[in-house]
Formats: sequence, C-alpha cells, structure tokens
Amino acid sequence: MILGGNSIKRALLVFLFVVLLLQAGSVCKGKEFKADDWIVREPGAFPLYPDPAVGDTNIECIALNNIYDGLVFPDPIEGVKPHLATDWEVSSDGLKYTFNLRKDVKFHNGDELTAEDVVFSMERMLTIGEGFAYLYLDVAQVKAVDKHTVEFTLAKPFGPFVDTLVRFYIVNKAQVMANLEKTDQYGEFGDYGKRWLLVNDAGSGPYVIKEMELESRLLLEKFTDYWGGFEENAPNYVELIATGEPVTVRTLLSRRELEITDIWQPMESLMAAAKIKGVELARTPCEQNLQIMLNTKRAPTDDIHFRRALAYCMDYNTVAEKIYTGSFVAQGPVIAMVPGHKSDLEVYKTDLQKAKEELKKSKYYDQLNKYPVELSWIAEVPEEEKIALLLQANAAQLGIKVEIQKKQWGQVIADAQTPETTANGTVMFIGLHYPDAGCMLQPRYHSSTCGGWEQMEWLQDAEIDALIDEALATIDRDKRFALYAEVQERLVELCPTIWLIDHVGLRAYQAGYLDWPLANHMEAGGDIECSLTGIFDYFRDMKVYPDKRAELLGR
Repeated sequence: MILGGNSIKRALLVFLFVVLLLQAGSVCKGKEFKADDWIVREPGAFPLYPDPAVGDTNIECIALNNIYDGLVFPDPIEGVKPHLATDWEVSSDGLKYTFNLRKDVKFHNGDELTAEDVVFSMERMLTIGEGFAYLYLDVAQVKAVDKHTVEFTLAKPFGPFVDTLVRFYIVNKAQVMANLEKTDQYGEFGDYGKRWLLVNDAGSGPYVIKEMELESRLLLEKFTDYWGGFEENAPNYVELIATGEPVTVRTLLSRRELEITDIWQPMESLMAAAKIKGVELARTPCEQNLQIMLNTKRAPTDDIHFRRALAYCMDYNTVAEKIYTGSFVAQGPVIAMVPGHKSDLEVYKTDLQKAKEELKKSKYYDQLNKYPVELSWIAEVPEEEKIALLLQANAAQLGIKVEIQKKQWGQVIADAQTPETTANGTVMFIGLHYPDAGCMLQPRYHSSTCGGWEQMEWLQDAEIDALIDEALATIDRDKRFALYAEVQERLVELCPTIWLIDHVGLRAYQAGYLDWPLANHMEAGGDIECSLTGIFDYFRDMKVYPDKRAELLGR
C-alpha cells in the first residue's frame, strides 16, 4: 500500500520522534542569530518529515528540494532540466531509461555520490512505500551500469516518467546503512534509517540539517561544498517554523524575524503586512487547486445527486474574487495551466435552481434534518474557514445543515484512514507533484490511494482506475491527454469533489533586504514553465542583505 497506509505510518514516525528526543534528554537548543546573519525564515504547517521516502506535503517538499538533489530539477522558469543526471537515453519501447551522472557531487558528509546511491534510494523508496513512492510503482529494476551510469527498467511504459523524477531524491547509501534501527520492519534493513532521518539528513543538496525540533522548527545551514556553488549573499541559514497564525506572522514580519510568509495567509492579513516598510507582496503561479473533498461512502454525500446539489449551490466567484483574490475559478479536477487539462470541460457553476433539482432526486431529500453534512477545514489555513462558512450559508438555502469543524492538520491525516472517520466534506488544497495531468488524477482518484489525505472521497471507481492506468502507460503525449480528458469528464459526472479555484499564491516578503528572483520574474510578467508544490522556495537562488535589514531595524 502506498498512500493508504501513510496516516498510520506517520503516527508511528511521530512516536519514534518523541522517543528519539526523550532519549536525547531534551529538544535541540535553537541557534541564536546575530544581526548580520544571512538567514531566510518561513512559516509552515508541521509536522515535517524531511525523509525523501516519507515527505510529500508542501512544507516537506520545500525542505526536500533544498536538502537533497534529484536526477532532474523542476526549475519554475526553465522547466524540468538535467541536474544530477547530465543527460539520458530512452529505449524505443519506452521501458529503459539510462542516466549519466555528474562526477563532481559530494554528499554532506563528504562521500562521493555514485550510481549505487541512486539504486539504493529508489529501492528504499519503493520498499518503504510512502510519500511519492506511488509514482514509481512501474519501476521493475534499477541497476548501476558503472560508477556514474544508472539504468531504470520499467515493467510497462510510463509516459511521464522523467517528469516524475522531480520527486525522487538521492540519499547517501553508506550513511543510511550506518544508521539503521534494528527492527523487523524491513527485514535485513531494519527501519531503513527512518528514525535517524527524522532529525538528520543524508543529502547532497545546497543546505544541510543543522537543528530539528519536535513539531516546531527545522534549521538548515548552507553546504559550502555544494557542487552547484552559491552566489554572493546567498542565505547562510534557512529556518522553517511551525506557525501560520496571522497576527504572529505579521508581528514577526514587522520585527524582521520572518522573511517570507506561507501561502495560507488571509487576504486582510497580507494587505496589512504590505503596509510594513520594506515588505511587498509576491504573486506565485498556480500550484494548488482548492477543493472540497466529498466522502462518497458516508451519508448523505454518498448520494450523487446530493453531491451535485452542493456543487451547484457553491459560490465560486466569491472564492476567487474576494477570499483568494486574483485566483481563477477551477475548471475541473486539473489545474488549467497543467499539460493534459481538458479545456472545454463542462464544470459546475453557481445555479440554485439546478441545485434544488438535483436535491429532489436525492434519497435524502425528505429527511435532510437527519443527515447533516460534517464539513472540516484545516486550522493551519485560516482562510479556509470562510470557504466552510460560505458553503454552510448557501446550503442552508436548500435546507441542508452543514456542521463546521476546525481540525488540526495531524487530526485530518488521522481521520483520513477510514471512510467512517473521514468527514462528509474537507476543505483542502491539492498541489502539483509533477508537471502532467496524471499527477492530479492518479493520487487523487485512483482506488490505490484511498486512506491518505490526498483522497478523502473514497471514490473507488473501477472505470476511472482503468482509464488512469491506461493513460499513464501511454507514451504518446496526445493519446495520453485524450485518456486524461475521459477521466476528467467521468469525474465531473460523479462529482466526488467541489473544485473551487486554481490558486494563485500571494505572499508577503521582505523586499527591502531579500532578493527573490522568482518574485521579480513574476512581477515583470515572465512566463512559468513548471509550477509544483514547494519548488518556489529554492533558497540557493535568493540573496540576503543584512546591512539593509539593519537599516530597516533602525540600527
């Protein structure tokens, strides 16, 4: 099981994390920063698991992209490009991919990165079966041809294989093997280094884990021997902190103790932040689709007509124009800018008359009082409450009672394990894992992903499963996209989700002393070739000017 067991496995990781820290005697003591320290600090939703075989949330993707390297790199402006792999060849049948590796890459401990590390990293990911492992289920074999050449053999053709490698990060085999916990979990590999990698890293990326505190912060330090080098004024430190509370975020911004906000801040909070001297707003591309997942196995949202009634009563324009200003009304299950999106898809629009018509067809129409809709929103994303209240108000016009529940992220993950514990509806942002429509269809709607936070619909539709499988096995891009179109049409028909907006991120940042190239590019109206969760926060590209920060602090 790939995503289906994630919630249980994450709970085990939390337990191991607590044990590890208790054995250490206390949590790590935070570093005291001086006024001239070059640091970028950013909030996010914890817990954070910086293990390449485990992490897959937004904050985890940010961490992984800075700590580890992959064969290819998801550059927002240039697109997917060579990274650890200088080039590659694909066999005519689409089953063999041969990658040539750079010969100048060192891990953080000084070991040379070789093809054996690539083989080990893939085998470890597939064995653990968490995080992004579902992307590589068709990998039948991976072998080192020589020290700097690695060959992947697929069990069947997988069209977007190279694109998916943006989520495959290489770990140091020797370092992980030296830190195995003796358990029966993975046979001779014990715990496969999972406990150790909760607070340490085995990467080769531009930043190395300096400190890790339970549920509160991750401090990264520049890896000065990074093969890609650094420009002058690149951040020496990066700190990811567990906060998202709007007042706290604004206070930290005003004190110059936070450089970039997360993407979940309320609009009014961002507008207030923009009034702080030296703080500006940066617009980032669509990397998220805001949705309300509807549990198709729990009354009353198990009824297709009831789900359609909710979809027709939702006020989409208010979400796009007033709550998440500047975003676009969603055009179905796939973000409109993603390759493979069906552009002429018929989607749900606000229409109370159609909502009433659908509700009358529902088996619950004459007993609405007995079946309230339990709707959850994520506590770490305050703006989501407005979405819940909006649906509650609109549904009330149909006689549907919506009971709103505020839940911490960890509770949502736990509740997603079974249909019985999953709410009728959950307000959720869904991000892009790789630049192809398959990344918004397979993890979201394939039966194999039930039980994880990415599919709380519990759809389990054999026709959709078959179409997704066929599409992903299709090398020809046009034919693959045609199959994706069928999946999207079928999903709209079943209405397991209320697709709200393609989210354009808006974030406040310290423009007075932080140079953020992506923000500059977007401000100038530049094009974006790759938009994925977590890739806009590549700190190696940023520049910090402590003297300018000191001026803003009046020192």
